[in-house]
Amino acid sequence: MPAIFVGHGSPMNAIEETAYTRQWQQWGQQLPVPKAILVVSAHWLTYGTAITGAAKPETIHDFGGFPAQLYAQQYPAPGDPQLAHQLAKMMGPNVIVDDTRGLDHGVWSVLMHMYPQAEIPVLQLSIDPRLTPQQQYAVGRKLRPLRDQGILIVASGNVVHNLGVMRFDGPAYPWAQEFTDMITTKLQSHDDAAVLDYENLISPQVAQMCHPTDDHLQPLFYLLGTGYDDEPRQLFDNSIDLRAIAMLSIQLG
Repeated sequence: MPAIFVGHGSPMNAIEETAYTRQWQQWGQQLPVPKAILVVSAHWLTYGTAITGAAKPETIHDFGGFPAQLYAQQYPAPGDPQLAHQLAKMMGPNVIVDDTRGLDHGVWSVLMHMYPQAEIPVLQLSIDPRLTPQQQYAVGRKLRPLRDQGILIVASGNVVHNLGVMRFDGPAYPWAQEFTDMITTKLQSHDDAAVLDYENLISPQVAQMCHPTDDHLQPLFYLLGTGYDDEPRQLFDNSIDLRAIAMLSIQLG
């Protein structure tokens, strides 16, 4: 099973038709039908690692100031408590199953375009922000066998994410485009070590501008850990939205 990183961008992508959502729709139509979906989203951070274990996870509207239509959206995909416990056991003794946590918009705003019928079981894996990028990559390695079991791994974030300076007009900030282009080059050349050392990819100052907090970049580290050295990588949409939100997506395999 391939594994993907999605630049999820604004929650409004849930209800708007854009170049991004059309790509997500194509993914849902072209990828093998998964047994289940495991999502690592930038919007669930925990000390330690947790997996959702609810049989019917709720749709979390974890944002503010958007139209009522967005808050009315529901993504009633089933969970899979048995699989959640199997994954927790596989990953190690310190991984917990959270049977109350729902799915945040980093999950459902994408999956509602990929799998609009919401018929495939969805689990979410939390991000431990205390881990280094290399340690998060190592967690991804533990997830890699799931791909051989027909489970689709989805990482959801953005390779540039600075909400404080985003604007609705004008071109991408030069630093945002430069960082995105460099990430693209390193991903295409399978230079994962350079991506993990993102603070020195160009300079610490540029990295700080691109990620005042790096929660939206961290899902990529997990995703890269699930990859194989000899598999192809496809990159989609190198554009910058709102001048400071990179929408780059990637498919492994």
